[in-house]
Amino acid sequence: MGPSSAIVIGGGSGIGRATVRALATGGVRVWAVGRDPTALERMRKEATGPGEVLVRALDATDAAATERLLAEVDPDLVVLTAGVRARLAPVHEQSWESFSAPWNADVKMAFQLGQSALRHPLRPGSLVVIVSSGAGLGGSPLSGGYAGAKRTQMFLAGYLQRSADAAKLGIRFLALVPKQILPETELGALAADAYAAAAGITREKFMERFGKLLTVDDVARTIVGVARGELAREGSVLGVSGGGTELL
Repeated sequence: MGPSSAIVIGGGSGIGRATVRALATGGVRVWAVGRDPTALERMRKEATGPGEVLVRALDATDAAATERLLAEVDPDLVVLTAGVRARLAPVHEQSWESFSAPWNADVKMAFQLGQSALRHPLRPGSLVVIVSSGAGLGGSPLSGGYAGAKRTQMFLAGYLQRSADAAKLGIRFLALVPKQILPETELGALAADAYAAAAGITREKFMERFGKLLTVDDVARTIVGVARGELAREGSVLGVSGGGTELL
């Protein structure tokens, strides 16, 4: 059994867009959420399959708006893929505003979404997936506070799970960690170019260090697999790479 209804926050591009498509193909009724209504509508028209795709333009840092959407949709799967585009520059060229931006967006969204899922609460058996980043495992010296924010998202998944278990809500929280740069995404392409330039090599040469490339469709399939109970039935942090998945 898999989810019957889902919300994908950040559904207009990248991993979110791939996840919406994968869920719709599997027959799930999906709400794609994001700040850009044009991108959401374009994605809705592209989605195929027996599932229905609906779109909602909102800012996911607005806790009240997110909570209203949860109450309206009553999903059994919520996926958070949205995040700020970190400024790519060494630390001495960052301002505090650029350095802290991922905390004020990525961490804030995960924190507020988790609280809403617990307070609403979502129905027993529901799953909340917070898409983090491998930057939170090894650091990311050219992206300000991004790595720390992504690490905190991993911690949050565990904290939220403790609260859900204590209240016997039957909700699962999972931080999903793509362990490789995803050059298909806007941020991934910029990061690959920045780190390649710093090393004095081409993007293609830089990406060779990861071995088999990880794609947004790979990440989306992992999310669907977890939601269906086919992958990682336990644990709060799951890594995914071109070589497969592992609990972290």
